[in-house]
Amino acid sequence: MRSSVFVLLAGIAVVANAAAPTTEQEMAGVLGHDAECVAYGLPLTSNLGTAFPATDAPRTITDVRNDTEGLKKFQSIQGSIPNIPIKTPGIAYDSAKDPDCWWTTSNCVTPKLAGLKPDIYQAPEPRTLGYGFDDGPACDHNEFYNFLGSKNQKATMFYIGIYVIWFPLQAQRAAADGHEICVHTWSHGNMTQLSNESAFAELWYTIKAIKLVTGLTPTCWRPPHGDVDDRIRFIAQSLNLDTIMWRYDSFDWANGQLGQTPQTIQGNYDKLINDAKSGVLNNNGAIILTHELSNFTMQLAIDNYPKFVDAFDHIVPVGIAMNKTQPYAETTVTFPSFNDYVAQRGGKTTSTNSTGTPSGNTSNNTGNKSGGSASQSGGANPTKPSGASAGLALRPSLGLALFGAIIAGVFSC
Repeated sequence: MRSSVFVLLAGIAVVANAAAPTTEQEMAGVLGHDAECVAYGLPLTSNLGTAFPATDAPRTITDVRNDTEGLKKFQSIQGSIPNIPIKTPGIAYDSAKDPDCWWTTSNCVTPKLAGLKPDIYQAPEPRTLGYGFDDGPACDHNEFYNFLGSKNQKATMFYIGIYVIWFPLQAQRAAADGHEICVHTWSHGNMTQLSNESAFAELWYTIKAIKLVTGLTPTCWRPPHGDVDDRIRFIAQSLNLDTIMWRYDSFDWANGQLGQTPQTIQGNYDKLINDAKSGVLNNNGAIILTHELSNFTMQLAIDNYPKFVDAFDHIVPVGIAMNKTQPYAETTVTFPSFNDYVAQRGGKTTSTNSTGTPSGNTSNNTGNKSGGSASQSGGANPTKPSGASAGLALRPSLGLALFGAIIAGVFSC
């Protein structure tokens, strides 16, 4: 979740750089924000035609009319989608009765509609942390992923669909490193504000993007801003997606807004750590909301990892916490059970005193996400990185030709 000034450079033509990485392994060896975030073009994601929505900027997808398979799937569930009103901004809603299990107003995680799975918001095992990061793949996450790899630590990565298309090699790294990949929608908007077909499309095209790039079909998702109700849960479940929420919010995305400072954000981490040490999590573990978003958020994760190791018995991806041994539709990929994962690590997550430094943009991206309050912002409108101010360094060797207008706005995701 971030909000900062962006510059949209319309009509960018990119001439491929001969030195640009073309494989996941090559990309994983690139370090430093300026080097990692140079635009590169892969045939896999550069010539999509009408197979995907426009990829010049994240926009809410309105329908799946250009996707024969997607349209057929949507039409097969359309008549069964619950008749729950779209949550337009300012809608009159009985939060006390909360008939739709609308998390935004009530933090409801147990659907009111029969047949829907409960949201996953905590680890069922005591003193266990369900570990994951939203808003990836970040173009500059290599140092952070290197850190996780050095600790043999797997996590759950909630990926934004258009970012997967923009940064396919970075997305492939998550799969290569053995992380669990889940859906975080195509454009990171408020899902309950969308029509049935639009909400379906946001999930459908993100699943499709992850499958195209990694060969894996995810079976989990997290709603941006936590904005979900039983209508959206039904659509997600119809696509074989488990809904994953959180029990603790680091508010790492909100640095500089909502009263959050680096000190208060560290205090949010400390609250979880202290609860784990004091016995609050002795019956059930926790899931914390954190982000693969900026140097600030990734460095916080690195700094707090040894503290998590000290406080928790186990730190595991959410799927493993739930004993989900088949995390994807592809049966050729399996995860160990919780007990097997723990046993492989000698009964406890490997401790470490070492540190690392992510190579992301040193600016602190901020956001306006409410993390459970009723005053959530509207849908996000991130813009394709196209210059240093947008978090993407462009080298002259790329031979960029700029056409059209330069448009200023606000980046919020």
